Amino acid sequence: MKRFYDLLIAIVALFVFVPLVAAADNDGDEHPVQRWDQKINDPSRFKVLSAFGGHAVLDNETGLVWQQSPSTSTFKWLNAQNHCNRLIIDGRLGWRLPTLQELASLVDPTQQFVSIPNGNPFSNVQGSGYWSATTDAGNTANAWHVDFSNLFGGVHSDDKGTFNFFVWCVRGGQGVDPQ
Repeated sequence: MKRFYDLLIAIVALFVFVPLVAAADNDGDEHPVQRWDQKINDPSRFKVLSAFGGHAVLDNETGLVWQQSPSTSTFKWLNAQNHCNRLIIDGRLGWRLPTLQELASLVDPTQQFVSIPNGNPFSNVQGSGYWSATTDAGNTANAWHVDFSNLFGGVHSDDKGTFNFFVWCVRGGQGVDPQ
């Protein structure tokens, strides 16, 4: 019977104390957690990561890590995928093309021409289209891209093998969506 009570106490401790410790740890700066209940409209939204030699930026609103300076070359969609998959930043692989929703999360609809938030630490962001990893479900020969030159960041679908757009690689998140 003592073993039963010991097991019961261990289970209760697991469900009561572990979440409390995890919550306390998530409030620190060392390991931020994605919190979809936050909308950050100031420079604290982004943090340049010294662990990546300053070449990567953490978005505290989404938990994604972006290239600090996206590519200034344009690519067809398949080459854009390959570019991110092979990218090494400060000795780390694991980069990918962002989903449409992830890329659109960088759009600040209050800005024009390069519609990303004021006070951001990014450089070389072009006021033009960036490929997403999201294929157009209505026409699988097309993929979605976000145009940062438009007010509200235009979202468009174009032929993967014909059009060239810029590439902004990301780490973390859910990865390629099946749309």
